[in-house]
Amino acid sequence: MYNIDYLHLDHAQQRLLDAAAKAMETAYNPYSSFYVGAALLAQNGKIITGANVENAAYGSCICAERSALVRANAMNIRRFEKVTVIARAVDAPTSEVTAPCGGCRQMLYEAAQLSDKDLEVIMSTTKKDKIVIAKMSELLPLASGPKDLGINLAQYRGK
Repeated sequence: MYNIDYLHLDHAQQRLLDAAAKAMETAYNPYSSFYVGAALLAQNGKIITGANVENAAYGSCICAERSALVRANAMNIRRFEKVTVIARAVDAPTSEVTAPCGGCRQMLYEAAQLSDKDLEVIMSTTKKDKIVIAKMSELLPLASGPKDLGINLAQYRGK
């Protein structure tokens, strides 16, 4: 895990973070007023975005990362290189990076196993002045996924 600033990201990382920031503005968040955007870089080069969606039945809410994963799945895209996460409050930027929650970490870990790649996770403050980059295995050590359960993933990999 390491800290970096926006200007030191490579072009692909910058594009991905910018796409997540744009998606963040589409959040449906009447209960928390917290905006979160995520973007996945698929192995085929496509960028798939997601934003958090809240619901009066709080357990039915979906985080931005899972929103992006579900959207990609509907497109038959299940192999990824990177994911970015960015957030803001309704009236203030974040001062610390926003990291995926536990449920999102598990979903991203499964995506990493489908991808045969330890996904790069780029987490940023709203102003992109503080960015932390980690591998999925660092964010969810000792995880368990389909490979650990002996599941052959070949038929599920999609594009």
